[in-house]
Amino acid sequence: MVRAIESLMQIACDYDALVFDQWGVLHNGVAAYPSAVEALTRAQANGSRLAVLSNSGKRSTLNAARITAMGFTPELFETVMTSGEALWHDIHGGKIPQQKFHAIERSAGDAEQWAQGLDVEFCSSLNAADAVLLMGLADSSTKADRQKILEDIVSSGLPLYCSNPDLASPRADGATVASPGAIAHAYQKHGGEVFFYGKPHHAIFQAMEKMLGTSHLLMVGDSLLHDIAGATEAGWDSLLIEGGLYAEKFASGDQNATLKQLCAEYGVSAPTYRMELLR
Repeated sequence: MVRAIESLMQIACDYDALVFDQWGVLHNGVAAYPSAVEALTRAQANGSRLAVLSNSGKRSTLNAARITAMGFTPELFETVMTSGEALWHDIHGGKIPQQKFHAIERSAGDAEQWAQGLDVEFCSSLNAADAVLLMGLADSSTKADRQKILEDIVSSGLPLYCSNPDLASPRADGATVASPGAIAHAYQKHGGEVFFYGKPHHAIFQAMEKMLGTSHLLMVGDSLLHDIAGATEAGWDSLLIEGGLYAEKFASGDQNATLKQLCAEYGVSAPTYRMELLR
């Protein structure tokens, strides 16, 4: 049975460093979760090294600034690593041959801001592009909107670089929105060529190990498919936060039974620990 804990301090000292997801763990996109700032401040004061590993299509500096704006002091985290940062470095390092991208973004201008320092061009038309950059979706996007995006990409036949593999993401007031990974996986099922950056793919976990200089790490996340499965493959222990992505499912009934059912549904191994909210 997965060990239920009440406080991060029960296990923090057992690891060389603690690695946190963002949405659903630290904050809901608008504000920090109750007790999260206090929990991390206490862990760091007790000697724990802290880091963030996020499936954000944006670069690390922007995400660090967002976390700081929500009340987490910059000194808390030794490093902030995002999937968007990993893709940026692969393009900058010449590992990706395409230079003309059709960008799909959460907000207008996100792609241009992300690409600063890169020799790339963004095309409004898929016909003029060499590849698709799928980095975000507007929270207001509808199922019909997403279906149209998918159909257009399928028609183009272009390779797709997905810098946010999340299928869904929690927001304020218990809302959940569709994330870019849903389109990327659908495109892959249609035979499209997809390059994923971020959790659960092993490269991003290896990059974090290299940055921290250790593999004895704990992943704290709210997604079984991304945080927990990726950590398991990397050989890390993991802590599932029940009040994030699956808050509604854990709201009633037996938590152990709910977790067992979710693991079976997604075909993933159970986390090492579980906790309602980060505290």
